[in-house]
Amino acid sequence: MHADSGNHDSSAGAGTAAGRSGDPGAFDVLVLGGAGVDTIVHVPELPLPYADSYMIDGGIRARAGQTGDFVALGLAALGLDVHHLDFLGDDPEGDLVRALHRDKGIALTTVPQPAGTKRAVNLVGPDGRRLSLYDNSRGRPDDRFPADTLRALAAASRHAHVSITHPCAEALPVLREAGVGISTDLHNWDGENPYHEAFAREADVVFVSVAALADPEATMRRIAERGRAEVVVATAGAKGAQLLADGEITHVPAAVPPGPVVDSNGAGDAFAAAFLFGRLSGEPPLRCAGFGALAGAYACTVPATQSAALPRDALLARAAASGR
Repeated sequence: MHADSGNHDSSAGAGTAAGRSGDPGAFDVLVLGGAGVDTIVHVPELPLPYADSYMIDGGIRARAGQTGDFVALGLAALGLDVHHLDFLGDDPEGDLVRALHRDKGIALTTVPQPAGTKRAVNLVGPDGRRLSLYDNSRGRPDDRFPADTLRALAAASRHAHVSITHPCAEALPVLREAGVGISTDLHNWDGENPYHEAFAREADVVFVSVAALADPEATMRRIAERGRAEVVVATAGAKGAQLLADGEITHVPAAVPPGPVVDSNGAGDAFAAAFLFGRLSGEPPLRCAGFGALAGAYACTVPATQSAALPRDALLARAAASGR
């Protein structure tokens, strides 16, 4: 794994795939999809009662960072060599995403998106909970990643983390053909929506929130039985997580946040990044989940208007101190 900095921002038609070291096969993780911009609004309470207007003392701010961006950021902070591939618009929001990757030294390949860069509005309550409003007009049904670029990047990577944003489902067969390990985060899947099925079926590691699941354990087992998943993790915020590995479900306690909880945005992405760091380092699933809990807790202490991730040395030190 390579920890040196650098950035590769290219058009998807270039068909090149080399890590920061310049060597083919130098990427630890290809992150697919999930690039965008969130507008953060701190509200006095959630749900927000109807009113003609609210005065927002904390300001209303746009910052780069959606699920794929945050997973890439978390992986890079842990010393992994990451390449992010997604559609971006030629717009101010796309410029924010490009700047984030450049500033953090994360390689980025973009596909032009005439519909514009993905956007969302996040309402954040005083307790750190959030309500996300996603603009699903920033894509077209016939969007597809260029096959040659996708194959080249997959061939140069050890693992691929696939966001559930369109058109990532269509990329799954190419990734599987390339023989790369696959993970995905189903987020607040209800266990029934067919859109998520392809992701749940094709991934080796599946993350899902319990937020909309009537029976998390049954859903976890169904994911493993119907698909390729070796590990399924159901996250439950302050209640910890459930880990399904080798047919056994184990409760993973939540970690104590290292500071005041100000925002839960990005906690699941931080959990996934730290889990994958452990997996790619050869750690057993339970220890990987422990890493995830520590990184997720740290993410809850980072204001939504900022982009920061737990560094590798800090994660390992906290893991040693907590016995995880």
